Amino acid sequence: MSELQDFDHLFRLDGKVALVTGGSRGLGLHTATALLRAGAKKVIITARKAEGPQGIDQAVAKLNILPGLKGSAVGIPANVSSEAEIVRLVKEVEKVEGKLDILVANAGATWGSTFEDAPDHATTKILDLNVRGVFLLAQKFTPLLAASGTRQDPSRIIIVSSTAGINVPHVGENGTIMYSVSKAAAHHLGRNLAIELGPKNITTNIVAPGFFPSKLADGLIDKLGGTSELEEANPRKRLGKAEDIAGVMIYLCSSAGSYINGVDITVDGGMVLSRGRQSKL
Repeated sequence: MSELQDFDHLFRLDGKVALVTGGSRGLGLHTATALLRAGAKKVIITARKAEGPQGIDQAVAKLNILPGLKGSAVGIPANVSSEAEIVRLVKEVEKVEGKLDILVANAGATWGSTFEDAPDHATTKILDLNVRGVFLLAQKFTPLLAASGTRQDPSRIIIVSSTAGINVPHVGENGTIMYSVSKAAAHHLGRNLAIELGPKNITTNIVAPGFFPSKLADGLIDKLGGTSELEEANPRKRLGKAEDIAGVMIYLCSSAGSYINGVDITVDGGMVLSRGRQSKL
């Protein structure tokens, strides 16, 4: 028999403080929900807007009425493509709990068009949020994360990337070239951070989702033939669902994932391995 220490708490996050960027909807909200339900003391979500149907206020309200919570959610509006806004966000997070154990860099931007029509302002927006902003988040939050992490229980950075950073999924009429490039950069950024920050008791891993119904993905799903066609092409015959993201996030953030560092985890049912056509050119 093997002695598995504290096995009952292997997938728990009791007492942890987490920050999820882009946490008001979609994959970010799935993640925030999972962290809270796994026992996190505080989950801070951030997005550019506080008000409205996609703002953080409505998300915080939904999170805080989840049954059986030990902790709570709070919202801090911020534009995480801006260095000044990230510096302010660090100060605001310090005020909330005085520490940070988990940083989930989920906020992202995309753009779809033909190669010839792709404007420079879209490229700037994509790279600022998907690459430069992620680097700045890691850089500015490292002191807080390092203060919380230990050799046995490191702090965590999770970069939410995309399978678009692994393959070449969409070119031609529905091209997302710079989005794909930005996600490939995010993957390699995560690997660099794993080596840079590992000695500071901070692990960094990358989660690369495939298609999950969301505001970001729904338009492209429709252009590529709709949900039914994409499900049929997938080896698992379905698209992603909230529980798929919840599971991988809890694994990486809990004791179960404390020795995982610099790893890309693809969450797409195996679609990235398929030889089938990935897009309509």
